[in-house]
Amino acid sequence: MEGPLARIHVDHKDLLRFAEDRVNLPKDKADAYRAQAKGLGDRLESYLDQHPDFSLKRIQIAGSLAKGTALKSINDIDMGCYISGASAPTQISALLEYLAERLRKAYPNFSPDQVKPNTYSVTVSFKGSGLDVDVVPILYEGDPDWFGNLVSQEDGSFLKTSIPKHIAFARTRKARHPKHFAQVVRLAKFWTRIMKQERDGFRFKSFMVEMVVAHLSDQGVDMSDYPEALQAFFTYIARSDFREKIVFTDYYAASTVGAFSEPVQIIDPVNALNNVSRLYTAGEADAIVDAALDAGDAIDGALHAPTKQETVAYWQKVFGPSFSV
Repeated sequence: MEGPLARIHVDHKDLLRFAEDRVNLPKDKADAYRAQAKGLGDRLESYLDQHPDFSLKRIQIAGSLAKGTALKSINDIDMGCYISGASAPTQISALLEYLAERLRKAYPNFSPDQVKPNTYSVTVSFKGSGLDVDVVPILYEGDPDWFGNLVSQEDGSFLKTSIPKHIAFARTRKARHPKHFAQVVRLAKFWTRIMKQERDGFRFKSFMVEMVVAHLSDQGVDMSDYPEALQAFFTYIARSDFREKIVFTDYYAASTVGAFSEPVQIIDPVNALNNVSRLYTAGEADAIVDAALDAGDAIDGALHAPTKQETVAYWQKVFGPSFSV
């Protein structure tokens, strides 16, 4: 248990100050990025009104910016573009060129280098702000909940998904823990960013981090105390050996979840047949467990350190040398 000096030197409010200074995307920038993305969407909507037979049916902001969990280091925005029609190709490279060609038609004032097909997405670059928007194609067949086949950014496979459902999933957890759920996610994501800088080959994608925090939220973990919430995050990973199947039942029954053989099993909250961690090896899972053990030990050390200098040094093992109070 924590000793009497546990919270004198670094407490919840200190982690919040650090987050606001170093971790979080500032509100004015977040608003500007969302406005830029909305402008792109509005432009497409206007074009669709004039061309009802156009194959691009909807473009929607996705990812961390849509869910309010973006870090200060964000340099691009994810958007999903719903494509409908028999003429749309299903081969990835052809689909991306098809998407790029139609985006250029929708935005004729863009120069050719502002709409570029990549491996699994098309990047739309805004010269004024320098912001890049990664547009990922989703093959769509008219589902009212906007389910469609998304091109995976990891390996190019097609995955059934719904961007509105994913955003609603995050909003449910944010409503349960106003401000705190998103902040704990951002702090945990910042830790993974530090680990990627410090540990060769370390992988722990942001969506998996978010799902672990969502699972802890569903289990009743208090998100309003950041040292405790972070310790719960690291303890869960260590105690479960990162091998416990995580399942959510917002949109499907647990009994419909597929059988998976991969070592890490975090099931997509909107698709019971998709293991979002399917590409993670046992070695990569072990590396996440090792890093979580070290972080948990550091937080425990911080909560018992007798001096401010020692306390800060322990927290720097979690958040890197930029951490200060």
